[in-house]
Amino acid sequence: MMPSIRTETLANGLPLHRMGLEGTKATTILVAFDAGARTERPEENGMAHFLEHLVFKGGEKYDDYRKVNETAERMGGSLNAYTSHDLVAFHITVRAESTMPALDLLSDFVGRPLLDAEELDKERGVVIQEIARYKDQPSAVAEELIDRAAFGDHPLGRTVLGPEEHLRMFSREGIVAFRDRRWSGRRGGAFVVGNIEHLDEGAGTHELFERFPTLDEPESYDPAPAFAPEVMVTQRDSNQSHLRMIYRPDVDVTDPKQRAALTIYSTLLGGSMGSRLFDEIREQRGLAYSVYALDHAYADVPILQLGAGLESGKLEQAYTRMREIVGELHSGGPTEEEVARARAYAAGRRVLAFENTNAVARYAANQAVVFDEDIDPDRVIERLDAVTFDEVAEIARRVDPETLAVACVGPHEEGEFR
Repeated sequence: MMPSIRTETLANGLPLHRMGLEGTKATTILVAFDAGARTERPEENGMAHFLEHLVFKGGEKYDDYRKVNETAERMGGSLNAYTSHDLVAFHITVRAESTMPALDLLSDFVGRPLLDAEELDKERGVVIQEIARYKDQPSAVAEELIDRAAFGDHPLGRTVLGPEEHLRMFSREGIVAFRDRRWSGRRGGAFVVGNIEHLDEGAGTHELFERFPTLDEPESYDPAPAFAPEVMVTQRDSNQSHLRMIYRPDVDVTDPKQRAALTIYSTLLGGSMGSRLFDEIREQRGLAYSVYALDHAYADVPILQLGAGLESGKLEQAYTRMREIVGELHSGGPTEEEVARARAYAAGRRVLAFENTNAVARYAANQAVVFDEDIDPDRVIERLDAVTFDEVAEIARRVDPETLAVACVGPHEEGEFR
């Protein structure tokens, strides 16, 4: 069954997307804004994520964190949020009968948060601990390092969590100013996805979503810089190393067909157990316990990221061979069989993910807010199914095997990667 999709723009400028899905008893309500880490000024780095934490402390009706949490639990709801470079989003998934109470809760504390100064000081400590936890995880340090190696001092090269010293400095005024500048409905969206039988058709729903203030359209993001990749190593005296590599394929991310072909390419390179990297680096050679490739499209630029977690003594061999595999695909192309298998796997994985109303809502938010494109989940599956062998071979040719950013955490020197 095709999803039923209806979109309207509310009085505060917020687009409301109703997406009815057959055969589910669940409903996800998600609100997203073009207010991710990419939109922060240098001194604000970490603020988008900190604000995401703070709104959970309560709104006007549910005016403290206990009321927020206990109300969600009484509905049997799953309440959460996420901040990426691309956007910030808040979501709750409930049984369909609880749609309107869930909307009342979410729109209250997200649409009109108290942002209490005392709670702000308490939450600072929590986020500083979160930053410290990431610094203790070599794989998380490698993720931060590869962004910096690929994007330098551009917002895409900074961390979502921000540095600890920023968290200590953020004021309530600064946070409110960021929200007023970025949380505009004109660069956001509200999504009600799944069983929408219990969603009020008219004024009730409008009233709740219109708790979000009417704000001016924010300025556009800072365009991604030209690719000037670096090698960055954080030395740790360990037996394990964490390797990350980023290529920037010559792909037009505003073309959904090219994005789909890039997904098939990254799947056959390292997105499944049948992929080239997994088969050769892990299964045939036993060089790494974890090896992968993934693609990501920001609003204006694509990346192809490779990663491995492995014994430090095997790093040089694995790194060399991973680069060679990218080079072999560039010069010799993939096989017809590989493309067919990767296409089936990528599309199948998407179908399975879309059994979950939350996954559909997250997909729709990314499509609408980041790309301003059609949000129908069936479209992306159709596009993956339609990718041809020639399109994937063309992507392989558009990955320059000699130009890549490299990051590594382990007992290594930068010279080992040059």
